[in-house]
Amino acid sequence: MNAEAPEAEPHSAQRTGVTLDGVARRYRVRRGADVAALEGLTLEVRPGEVLGVVGPSGCGKSTLLELVAGLQEPDAGTVSVGGRDSPDQRQTATSLMPQRDLLLPWRDALGNAALALEAQGVRGARARDAAAPYFERFGLAQFEHTRPAALSGGMRQRVAFIRTLLPERPVLLLDEPFAALDAITRTEMQQWLADALGAEPRTVLLVTHDVEEALFLSDRVAVLSPRPGRVVAELDVPLPRPRDRRAAIADPELARLRGAALEALT
Repeated sequence: MNAEAPEAEPHSAQRTGVTLDGVARRYRVRRGADVAALEGLTLEVRPGEVLGVVGPSGCGKSTLLELVAGLQEPDAGTVSVGGRDSPDQRQTATSLMPQRDLLLPWRDALGNAALALEAQGVRGARARDAAAPYFERFGLAQFEHTRPAALSGGMRQRVAFIRTLLPERPVLLLDEPFAALDAITRTEMQQWLADALGAEPRTVLLVTHDVEEALFLSDRVAVLSPRPGRVVAELDVPLPRPRDRRAAIADPELARLRGAALEALT
């Protein structure tokens, strides 16, 4: 009798990285015509690292996240998470937070956060019990039973982030999480996210149009070219995390890196 194959080791943020090697992704826009979103893209996210990705509109940043999340497959090259490259394996290791919070208006905040666990088969009451401690931890105590329409933009994003964290997957994929917020709220939420990632460490791939946001939140920033997207620069951010935003933005090294990123973008 053959011995049973050993079960795959569970993922953990400390040992789960992301690798894209020579990735291309093309879309058919009309008969006989393709548009290349990504071409020859090679990128590595180290285990436990926060990697920011910036680039011009249409350069394939959201496509990049969906490839890592197992929602799309590359036309060429390979995508792996924790050394595993099948779509199902990538999906079980990643949580994707899209640009819009996508909160269901008929559910309260706690019910919206718990939805991530319910989708995995956890019963409603147990899922809500699991979500509840995050509300106090992330500054939403007493808003558990508030409907999304009565929450501020920043509060809605916090609920969406809790929903992303709850499955406890080691890799977080954040797609322009603060793009819809006003400038003041966005600044506040950047500091909040920096602190939240300090308390809940994960391997993180953060897509943003905001170079300053990427530099403040990330250990390293990758700059993509115009479509088809490929990496044209990688910048290490030599400041320990979590950071105080006011001090970080005033740091001369961050100003130098901002200039280098903007130069790479142009």
